[in-house]
Amino acid sequence: MIEVGDKVPDLALLGMDGKRVSPADFNGQKLVIYFYPKDDTPGCTREAQDFSALAGEFEKAGTWVIGISKDDPEKHRKFTEKYGLRVSLVSDGDGSACEAFGTWVEKSLYGRKYMGIDRATFLIDRDGVVKGVWRKVKVPGHAQTVLDAARELT
Repeated sequence: MIEVGDKVPDLALLGMDGKRVSPADFNGQKLVIYFYPKDDTPGCTREAQDFSALAGEFEKAGTWVIGISKDDPEKHRKFTEKYGLRVSLVSDGDGSACEAFGTWVEKSLYGRKYMGIDRATFLIDRDGVVKGVWRKVKVPGHAQTVLDAARELT
């Protein structure tokens, strides 16, 4: 499980264009990685829209934002087009990123237990070191909180 002070692992993820994306691609730049359960669901849509609404501010803060779920690149592309999202979405089809970051957890819904992605966000500095971790994220106001933290990083 990734915590504050850890180096981000070099993971192979798939972007919407089918090309490999890795946190290491962003070395020398600040990066926000947020994990979310599923494209086109109410909470996940709101979170993506909130990060997208602040995309220009994240850019001014020198910070890239990527969202990660297990949805495939084509579903990410459709989700992005449907809502005009301005953040990059990548696919963790094999679950390696979810496992490494500790976001693949047991959940419970109406007494039924199942495995799923826990909504979590990680702020990474220019050297690839995790400087902020938010777990069990509640969507309202979260993107702004992360932006404020990104602005404080040099």
